Amino acid sequence: MLKAGPILEETIRRLYHHDSFPNCMKVADLGCSVGPNTLLATSNIIDFVHNICISLNHHEPPTFQFYLNDLFGNDFNTIFKSLPDFYTRLLQDKGHRFGSCFINATPGSFYGRLFPNHFINLFHCANSLHWLSQDPLLGLTKKADESLNKGNCHIVSTSPQAVYNTYLKQFEQDFKLFLKSRSEELVPGGAMVLVLLGRNEIPRRSGWEIISLTLNEMWLEGLVEEEKLDSFNIPVYEPTVEEIKHVIEEEGSFFIQLLEISILPWVEGINKGGDDSFLDENIKAELMAKHLRAALEPLLSTKFGAETINEVFIRYQKKVVQLMKVEKLECVTFMISMTKNT
Repeated sequence: MLKAGPILEETIRRLYHHDSFPNCMKVADLGCSVGPNTLLATSNIIDFVHNICISLNHHEPPTFQFYLNDLFGNDFNTIFKSLPDFYTRLLQDKGHRFGSCFINATPGSFYGRLFPNHFINLFHCANSLHWLSQDPLLGLTKKADESLNKGNCHIVSTSPQAVYNTYLKQFEQDFKLFLKSRSEELVPGGAMVLVLLGRNEIPRRSGWEIISLTLNEMWLEGLVEEEKLDSFNIPVYEPTVEEIKHVIEEEGSFFIQLLEISILPWVEGINKGGDDSFLDENIKAELMAKHLRAALEPLLSTKFGAETINEVFIRYQKKVVQLMKVEKLECVTFMISMTKNT
């Protein structure tokens, strides 16, 4: 999100020129989650608009209307409890140069409509769109008694081509619906900034693959039930640039203004972009395990039971230490700015 800051700022600057200083800036943050970073995008957008108004000699600050979106199970109450302190910090930082700010929650899946037609000026979505709407392999089998990706819960090097194809098909279907829904909700000339995990031409090991290998190992040792493993697939797909562009062009509602690729070591991405050279391998692996556990624990607990989780991530951490000795663990992130076609 920090590296995507310049793209977000440029998108807002372009939006302001097109929209001629909207009196009320309506922004939706899709996949906001809950925690210390939830209001980071909101704070950044306010800062960018504030700086752009000053640079353009526009002295009347806009009113901000933010809509925080995530699934119905997200802990919005914790976010609401943090708002008084957030508003106090805004007033201290901006004073009377700052316009009114209202923050609401909009629960629901972003794979579908969330807002009225022609309502939102800017959509922001960071680290969410690689999550699919459902398990792509749900109900698919190679034979009547055998799962398509047996012994694995994500795409691994030994997965059959059909697994890749099915994941890709689900991504294309979801992403197309996402784009169609957002185009109907954006004002004419409205914009969208997306930050999502992807992959490029260099094969890289993903955290999802290591979780799959860990669960496979536990299954072989009898610690995880075969039926549960065969019926579980992590609903995440990391697309290529070509796959993203193909869906955007085919859906037809948006024009890509900027597309940048960032490649970061896993720990640097987790460690707020800081220097990780002083961290030993065990600390790095522990950080990676905590990061992925935060994302996956609800899914894994539901399927395999809470008592299994500690063992999964103890093994995950050990496996990461081993892998760091023989390969670079990096993640590819796409940062995309798009404008709604008129």
